[in-house]
Amino acid sequence: MSTETVPTIVVAYSADEFGRAALRQAAEEARHRGARLVVVNATRGDALVDRRFAADDEVVALEQQLTGEGLEVDVRHEVVRDVADAVVEVATQEHAALLVVGVRHRTPVGKVLLGSVAQRVILDAPCPVLSVKPPR
Repeated sequence: MSTETVPTIVVAYSADEFGRAALRQAAEEARHRGARLVVVNATRGDALVDRRFAADDEVVALEQQLTGEGLEVDVRHEVVRDVADAVVEVATQEHAALLVVGVRHRTPVGKVLLGSVAQRVILDAPCPVLSVKPPR
């Protein structure tokens, strides 16, 4: 009897091209590693104006698609105080083998004025992080 556990891959998912790129890569990694996939789609509570927070029907379709592809999937669709902290917390709780995050280009001024969820996740994650950009 094997005492090995199934690895877990966590993906920070946003309902945009960056989140879809991260999800595609995370699903590929999960298939390759025989891992379960935990999808984190979170918002700070401004969901009505947060276009990156997926609609409930999109979350259901996403989960059905991934399970239909043979993946073991857990989707966390939550309102949280801080999105980066929530993603890192899930990766910590799940003892993630890998965390996948989509990254977007920010201007120098944008880097000063706006915090980057991806940057904080990359710096604070308890495991290796794979940052993904959508294809051009």
